[in-house]
Amino acid sequence: MKLPELLVNSLDGVKGFDKEAFINLHESGERVTSIRINPSKNFDFPISGFELSQVPWSNHGYYLSQRPSFTFDPFFHSGCYYVQEASSMFIEQALKQTVNLSQPLKILDLAAAPGGKSTHIQSLMSADSLLVSNDVIRSRSHILKDNIIKWGTDNVVVTNNDPQDFSALVNYFDIIVVDAPCSGSGLFRRDKEAIGEWNKNNVQLCCGRQRRILSDVWPALKNNGILVYSTCSYSKEEDEDIIDWIKTELSEGVPQSIASFQLSIDPQWKIIESGDGYRFWPDKVKGEGFFLACVKKQGEDHEKEIRLKRKLEPLTRKEMEIVNHWVKKTDHEYVKMANTVYSVPGPLVKNFTLLINELNVVYFGILIGELVRDKLIPAHALAMSALVSDNVESMELNKEETISYLQKKDLGKINASAGWKLITYKNHSLGWVNVLPNRINNYYPKELRILKDI
Repeated sequence: MKLPELLVNSLDGVKGFDKEAFINLHESGERVTSIRINPSKNFDFPISGFELSQVPWSNHGYYLSQRPSFTFDPFFHSGCYYVQEASSMFIEQALKQTVNLSQPLKILDLAAAPGGKSTHIQSLMSADSLLVSNDVIRSRSHILKDNIIKWGTDNVVVTNNDPQDFSALVNYFDIIVVDAPCSGSGLFRRDKEAIGEWNKNNVQLCCGRQRRILSDVWPALKNNGILVYSTCSYSKEEDEDIIDWIKTELSEGVPQSIASFQLSIDPQWKIIESGDGYRFWPDKVKGEGFFLACVKKQGEDHEKEIRLKRKLEPLTRKEMEIVNHWVKKTDHEYVKMANTVYSVPGPLVKNFTLLINELNVVYFGILIGELVRDKLIPAHALAMSALVSDNVESMELNKEETISYLQKKDLGKINASAGWKLITYKNHSLGWVNVLPNRINNYYPKELRILKDI
């Protein structure tokens, strides 16, 4: 691996940079694989053939001694874990050390696709907190939606908006996470093609984009709210210099209105404190290149009142009787858009309604299914959630049958009574089938199916 000489030279003098170790590490070909367990799925990662070790700054993060074929692991498809780069799991410390996560919070993950940070944040926040998980690129917002559904969560709204669109939500969010689009030098080990695309002009282009994003979204952060800024770039212009710019340019002439947060770092982690942020050098930590910093927007707290133009439509009594067969009794409220039914946590209905009025919402709550001729066609999202009633029949498959199901293949002759069945593998849900007299209809989503053979 030949690193760009301009990049290496530009890092001279940056705190923690060791040129020889940095180059040797990239030339070594060493790879790091890490996952983060979903605490809501009651899952213990199978350790047969693998050595697991804890990611020190994350309670549910683990390094794997080798990289398995995640594609053919049913537990991956059931949302039991997320394959995530270890350095980026440091957001856990940023949130734990800056806010009280046991309290109801409104959090925005502004550039969220494909969903690693959003699923992580959702596992950390309280059940009555709200996460808005956004991506400006429509195709990426749908990938984000799929991963949120897989995680089985109900207190998330997935949106497809430009950062400027959030400025209407004045003083709304307690926390805004901006994992900013960047020149990507921190991921050279994972993406060798990015080396050929790196240049100083692109770094400057990214700096301009990062400043615009931060300026646009800043009004949506509450006074006394926290901004968590991160990149996967080594360049000082995209890291420490951006934090300096935030404190100078977004302070509206009152420098003390923005304060940096100093996080408590275990020296054994070998994370480098640099300026007002924290650097991850891959020759020092077991992870990729990463930068993170936290700032607090200080001032009197006030939220702008927004009039709602439309409201979520509640189900009729007859429709609710149909839905009740499928779901457990909880404090969730059930609403519909046309004939499509969603479940929304009771305390968050007002917030969900506001966001549907103000933003381009791709997904929210849990999609329960579609009402068709006094019946419910269950949605994949319901299968992935914790809402499925114990009255709903399940069908446990072996490994071979499960892979066929995930490939959306014909399951052949399986002895089962007629009707909808929840497909499970070792008691973890994967989706639906409908057993008919002469065949089994596989309802695994076409866009999620495994495309290759073992």
